Amino acid sequence: MRELEYPFDTEYILKKSKSIKRDLLSDGTDRIHKKIAVLGGSTTHDIIRMMELFLLNQGIEAEFYESEYAQYWQDIMFDNQELNKFSPDVIYIHTTYHNITSLPQISDTPKMVSDKLNEQITHFNVMWDKIREKYRCPIIQNNFELPGYRLLGNMDATDVHGRVRMVNELNRAFAEYASDHEDFYINDINYQSACYGLDKWEDAAFWHMYKYALSMEAIPVLAFNVANIIKSIFGKNKKALVLDLDNTLWGGVVGDDGVENLELGKETPEAEAYTAFQTYLKELKDTGVLLNIDSKNDEENALAGLNSPDSVLRPDDFISIKANWEPKSTNLTQIAKELNLGEDSFVFVDDNPAEREIIIQQNPAVSIAEISSPEKYIREIDRAGYFETTKLSEDDMKRNEMYKANAMRASQQASFADYDEYLRSLEMKAQIKPFCAMYFARIAQLTNKSNQFNLTTKRFTQSDIERFANDSSYITLYGRLEDKFGDNGVVSVVIARIDKDILHIELWLMSCRVLKRDMEYAMMDELVKTAKVHGIKKIAGYYYKTAKNGMVKDFYSLHGFTKTQDDGDDSVWSLDIDDYIIKNPAIAVNRD
Repeated sequence: MRELEYPFDTEYILKKSKSIKRDLLSDGTDRIHKKIAVLGGSTTHDIIRMMELFLLNQGIEAEFYESEYAQYWQDIMFDNQELNKFSPDVIYIHTTYHNITSLPQISDTPKMVSDKLNEQITHFNVMWDKIREKYRCPIIQNNFELPGYRLLGNMDATDVHGRVRMVNELNRAFAEYASDHEDFYINDINYQSACYGLDKWEDAAFWHMYKYALSMEAIPVLAFNVANIIKSIFGKNKKALVLDLDNTLWGGVVGDDGVENLELGKETPEAEAYTAFQTYLKELKDTGVLLNIDSKNDEENALAGLNSPDSVLRPDDFISIKANWEPKSTNLTQIAKELNLGEDSFVFVDDNPAEREIIIQQNPAVSIAEISSPEKYIREIDRAGYFETTKLSEDDMKRNEMYKANAMRASQQASFADYDEYLRSLEMKAQIKPFCAMYFARIAQLTNKSNQFNLTTKRFTQSDIERFANDSSYITLYGRLEDKFGDNGVVSVVIARIDKDILHIELWLMSCRVLKRDMEYAMMDELVKTAKVHGIKKIAGYYYKTAKNGMVKDFYSLHGFTKTQDDGDDSVWSLDIDDYIIKNPAIAVNRD
């Protein structure tokens, strides 16, 4: 919904929240359901009201638990039965500067200030550790905004008695905890309040009257940022940018003005703005965001612009370059097919409002970046939170290389008449093993991002993955695939529960990067071999239909399973292990 995309009108959202929610719930979107506990050190009702809207817009239908006012610590430490029964998927702790209970006084000695700091850090550390031990779910914790006044003026940031210094020390301690603990995320209200304007972030009258720790107008801003973290945890991030060229990546029209006259480089303020934007995009690419071009241009002119000495981005920074005179909507659909991604994975960036409107009408799943002038492009895309990072894995940083390697595989495939011969030519090697700590983050990421080749579409956190790995009643397998064109990383995951002599497959997924490469056969062979070691006689498989996983509805049939239940959408399948025939696909499996 456009009203909930950045930049949004906070006053409008606050006023129209009921009708917006009604429209979202009736739009037919297939959403995942999550339970979110909001534990507040101040009034949180309107934060939840806004979070619900942003999450619905991002494909998550949330059920909320809300603590009583300022009972965030007590709810965790004193065994709240209502919270226990709720069994949250995520716990969000909304504390602010007002919840710092022991601040430095001018009369304090340095040791007294240090003790106060450690007391505050311990207060939170104990609570976080208890959550991790008891609920084993992701934690989102606010850090602290700066105080509304500085008793010592500028020295408040440096003097041991300064409260600005205290906040900075606390925020550093929170960041260290986040760095050292998985599934713990900071909602950076220190940054958000600075962007919004600290004087506008809080309304003192609202604090004194209603115990609102921030102004009503700032609540949607905070809620939007928390929702971005949650949607990233559960794999709802965007994956790719589709970019125009003329007056988007550079100033001017390359076909008319010529490469030498484009606004790029350091010669003018406008040129610097476009160069800064290209630099930002290149940095995004390094985090795993896929860059693509969709431009009304002759390809020769487009490539000439990208090869300009002043261009930061080069042709090989892009996975797909569509520079032609076809409708951009058609090109975008083609790019999605080439990358084997849903159109809801893309963000379209074009300086022309008319072109943006066409994509809105023809490709409604695509997100549209509302950009204005080149010096604002970075801020407008960055603040939208399309690519909110909660995990940055090695596979993320190599994603562009992997997609380019896929293009090379496709090119080679075209030269073979026999598909099996083509597969053998790839010289594929797989590593298929039980889950290990090295890949917990990537495996969790896959469970939340994979939609097409995903038989049950169950979503798990990193804590869940660790629990399965250490539970002897489960068989877990990850599959890593490489070939002569490169390493695809971890691409397949199986989680199966042992019940006496029956093995129940609770999750089976595979990355779209390796579809039709026979990796599923290698995984099944390994699963059967492992099951036999555990004395398993039968394997039960489950298919739960979603809007995106229709491609695997016959998966079990292809592997020799017999359908035992079918209600039209969901089905249950069974395999007698002794009847299974090992496939031995064109993949060399390393089990060492």
